[in-house]
Amino acid sequence: MKLMNKVAAITGAGRGIGRATAERFAREGARVVILEKDEALGREVEDAIIRSGGQARCIPMDISDPRAVEEGFARIAGEFDALHVLYNNASVFLGGRDAPVVDLEVEIWRQVLAINLFGLFYCCKHGIPLIIRSGGGSVINTSSSAGLIGIPNCDAYTASKGATIAMTRSMAVEYGPSKVRVNCIAPAAIATEMVKESNFKDKNFDETAFLRTTPVRRWGTPEEIANIALFLASDDSSYLNGTILVADGGITIT
Repeated sequence: MKLMNKVAAITGAGRGIGRATAERFAREGARVVILEKDEALGREVEDAIIRSGGQARCIPMDISDPRAVEEGFARIAGEFDALHVLYNNASVFLGGRDAPVVDLEVEIWRQVLAINLFGLFYCCKHGIPLIIRSGGGSVINTSSSAGLIGIPNCDAYTASKGATIAMTRSMAVEYGPSKVRVNCIAPAAIATEMVKESNFKDKNFDETAFLRTTPVRRWGTPEEIANIALFLASDDSSYLNGTILVADGGITIT
């Protein structure tokens, strides 16, 4: 097992990529900490992992609240006295409300950055010291193809995801000497609840046309991203630091 007895914290682990990764990590022997704003969803994942013979603990957390994040990581330290993997998975995409900068409402800008960027900052601020204290480990951030190429009509989202890539690289340089590797996954076109709740509520969204922009002509799955996260969390990627792994079916090269 690739994560035997490792403590792995995953934000937004109640559904989608987060849940798929929590279940994948648990199958590899990790003690999974489910950091989820929706406690009911988090408890559901916790119960599912335990029923399958794994180890999991749900800690309710709103990553946009700095006090809640500080308290959450204090609980991890108190209950596990270790942290080896931090997967900053939680993100928000407000399709239909995000917009070009001139039309973008300030409140939407704030909502997106509060989770996608400030939440990342808060979790790294309190999680990385615990990883260092545990002898080192892996931080996995979540960007998007939107952080790599120009994608219109979602300027708050693209700003947050571009900044995530920049932070990944700077933190990789800063904390590599302390045996903390910091890498990033940049997914796109993944069939998650967040995508359905955003794109499919946008009357202008054309699924067929969208998939034509993807060379593989299909949606990716949360499980495919979970496999990449497992690679970055484990010793299989022990020489990767500051890397952006793009998982978008080829969107960014077309």
